[in-house]
Amino acid sequence: MAKITYVSFEGTETSVDLPEGWSLMQGATMNGIDGIEGECGGSCGCATCHCYIDDGFADQLEPISEAEEGMLEFAESERKPNSRLGCQIKVTAAMDGMVVHLPEAQ
Repeated sequence: MAKITYVSFEGTETSVDLPEGWSLMQGATMNGIDGIEGECGGSCGCATCHCYIDDGFADQLEPISEAEEGMLEFAESERKPNSRLGCQIKVTAAMDGMVVHLPEAQ
């Protein structure tokens, strides 16, 4: 398990314990966190799980894939250096304490 904190665009923080192997998108949608839609169900086909990974954890993640890179071009909110698709990030115990910021719109 890892405690992940999602921060809405307005600044509301919601912390949830997520099992290893779940994606950040699954964690948000299964816990009713507004700000991540996940319309494609996690197949890297829509960019509605766009999020910003806290700098302290961004360098610990698997590198961004070509598919994810391409989908981020269609993200509705601003693309930043720490932009990722939540469906492509699988939770590990090492992510305990991670903060995920959500964009203004998906």
